[in-house]
Parts: sequence; C-alpha cells; structure tokens
Amino acid sequence: MPIPHRIAVVVGSTRPARICPVVAAWAQAELQAGSPLHYELLDLAEVDLPLLDEPLKAALQDYRHEHTRQWSRRVSDFNGFLFVFPQYNWGYPAVLKNALDYLYVEWRDKPASVFTYGTRGGNKGAQQLITVLHGLHMAVLQSHVEAVITDDDVDEDWQLTAPEATLRPALPQLRRVDEDFLGVLTDGQ
Repeated sequence: MPIPHRIAVVVGSTRPARICPVVAAWAQAELQAGSPLHYELLDLAEVDLPLLDEPLKAALQDYRHEHTRQWSRRVSDFNGFLFVFPQYNWGYPAVLKNALDYLYVEWRDKPASVFTYGTRGGNKGAQQLITVLHGLHMAVLQSHVEAVITDDDVDEDWQLTAPEATLRPALPQLRRVDEDFLGVLTDGQ
C-alpha cells in the first residue's frame, strides 16, 4: 500500500490573538475529508525560527544552526504546501517570508498553493507570496483560496464568532486546491 503524499497546511501568522490557526485547522479538516492525500498542520509559531541568521545563502545547504537543520528536515518531509495567512497591508506576514528564506533546495519543485484572508480576501498578499514561490522554483498550483473575513465576523477579542459559516463560501476554491494537488502528485500513477 503506497504511503499517502503529505501536504503541510502552514499556519503563516504568529501574531498574538491570531485567527490563522482556526482558519488553517478548518482548511486542513475540509481538505482531509475524502482526500487520499494527508494534510497536516504546520504552525510557524511552533517552529519558532529566529530572524534569518545563517551566514551563507540557503542554496548551498551549509547550515550552521541546528534550528535550520531541523527546519530543513521538516520541510523535506512534505510533498507539498498550502500556505494559510492573513493579508497585512497588501502583503503577507514577515514570519512567512523568514521561514521561506531559510531554505531553498527543500522547496524546489514541490507543489504549493495559498489560502489568504482579509476584509477583501487577500489577493494582493497572495500575489506577492506567489511571486516568491516562483522564485523558489516551487510548482505553484492554478487554484488558490481567498476568504473574506470582516470585522463583523470577529468578537471583541478578535476571534472568529462562527468559523464554519464565515469560511464556508471558500469551500469550492479549497476543493479545487485538493484536486490540483492530486493532479500534480499522482500524475501518471
């Protein structure tokens, strides 16, 4: 029996009082339902990388720090990535850029998609991250997810009041992401 392909659903925000873990967990559960792929949460807050502190460029893979070697092994264990993040000022969180910049070879040719959210869906942040993913020579999927989350969707502590209802409109986009991952990872099998 073949081992299922592993896709990391990356929680791409570390801000206190963040909703990103809830959004990513919803996406992971919905993707896993009925998919032969194995979707796993990967929270950058738990990875806890310092600001890039490797003295040499990542393409050399001559890592001087154990946290970089651990990050390299973790990323290498996955077959693909769905990056989940909020749009910040028309961009994406610095913690996500930092995590990407630590490595180079480990990202190459792996399929990737984005699930962004914001008051208008996060398209501008998605475009910026997609440019970086192309720079890392990842296989960027055609399908991506943009979820609209407004101030009316959160409580006084800035937490989603009804995650399922708020995120449900993004479900068709999310299903297409799974289909794209399947198409790329199982092509010819």
